[in-house]
Amino acid sequence: MKERGGLMSKKGISFIIAVCMIFTVLLAGCGGQKNETNTPGQPEPGKSSSEGEKVSIEYWQYFYETKVNLMDGLIKEFEAKNSNITVIQKHFPYDSYQQKVAAAISAGTGPDIINLYYGWVPKYVKSGTLQELPQASFSAEKIESSFAPMVKVNKFDGKYYTVPIAVRTLGLFWNKDIFKENGLDPEKPPQTLEELVEYAKKCTKVVNGNLEVEGLTFQPSGQLHAWFRPVLLEQFGQQPISEDNKTVQWNASENGYKAFEFLVNLAKVEKVGEKDFFTDDSTAFISGKAALHIDGSYRLGSLKSQAKDLNYGVTVLPSYNGVKTSFGSFWTNGITTNATAGKLDASAKFLEYLTSPEVMRTWTEKIGEIGARTEFADDPELLKDEKLAPFIKQLPIADSYFYVDEDADRKALMDAIDKVLLNNMDPRKALDEATAQVQKLFDEYWAE
Repeated sequence: MKERGGLMSKKGISFIIAVCMIFTVLLAGCGGQKNETNTPGQPEPGKSSSEGEKVSIEYWQYFYETKVNLMDGLIKEFEAKNSNITVIQKHFPYDSYQQKVAAAISAGTGPDIINLYYGWVPKYVKSGTLQELPQASFSAEKIESSFAPMVKVNKFDGKYYTVPIAVRTLGLFWNKDIFKENGLDPEKPPQTLEELVEYAKKCTKVVNGNLEVEGLTFQPSGQLHAWFRPVLLEQFGQQPISEDNKTVQWNASENGYKAFEFLVNLAKVEKVGEKDFFTDDSTAFISGKAALHIDGSYRLGSLKSQAKDLNYGVTVLPSYNGVKTSFGSFWTNGITTNATAGKLDASAKFLEYLTSPEVMRTWTEKIGEIGARTEFADDPELLKDEKLAPFIKQLPIADSYFYVDEDADRKALMDAIDKVLLNNMDPRKALDEATAQVQKLFDEYWAE
């Protein structure tokens, strides 16, 4: 979010109040927090870090262990090559991350570089938290000629305010041992939605009325909501949003209703999974309690460290009606208005480093997300990795979804699912209500 040093104008104060109100709806996420010592050595006004002045900048991200550990190493490498720049990494639990940023804004402090989910960027740009990326290093022409096409979702009035290190798609994970136990070929995952349901039902295990093994994980707060919007809707024949990004079209046709009914019926009718089973979807799969699981490529890093003995495979998302697609998303880095003079120069230099091909390759290997430069989509070495390759192969067909308020958009869909499963509401009515809620968000965003 936005942080400014020194005195604030009335406009700045109004913005802070607005931000604190905006960021009250948060996701449940990872825990953990790092030392938050303040950093000395900021240059005098007007002095550039390139002039040899010592400068210190802060990089903020939410806590995701593998990313935090890797960033610590990258910072050391960068500082070794840039002795006059100190980079302090601060991280916070996911569910309090945006609140921490809002609090920093109100105190006139905060990050110089901030790591954001791409779906948060519209409101950060609108609020004035971010400044346009330096043209010399990150012009629109340079970004669009060398980065994955999905980054264009964060282009505003011809300008870019953020740039990612990596991008990701959704894929289908399957437990080979559970497949074998249930008479399925452990080397042949489902290729269509029909097969997905069939295999999931065969692998679901219920004992004395209690679910013991999920056929397919069902966690709306995980990647299930992302699977619905740009993937299932499109596969059933309904575009989620109009081309001008102003009209929500989830229920614009009978196809939209069918897509939503398919989603909720996985739990309500087919009963292949349930919300919060074994804590959540990723925990269930990592613990060997789920046969099939839809997740992003970033999960590969967690599986390497937490489930070394898990016998699993990864494939592309199942097709339907001949339509093959995936959800493209990314975490992206922007320079805040807090960075001026020497801090701005140092922030730009650090961002150049983070988006270099060398760092992207390391990121891909250690995190599982795919380097954001287009060259990684055809990298023969990466394609040799049988678990990473399915995600890379989907890059050309992956669609991003335009959010104006990712938290509220996601919550509207999650609430609609709960209304059907917990309150037995007609799925059509639930989808109508969710669509209306999200349309209101879009109307307010564009009206202002």
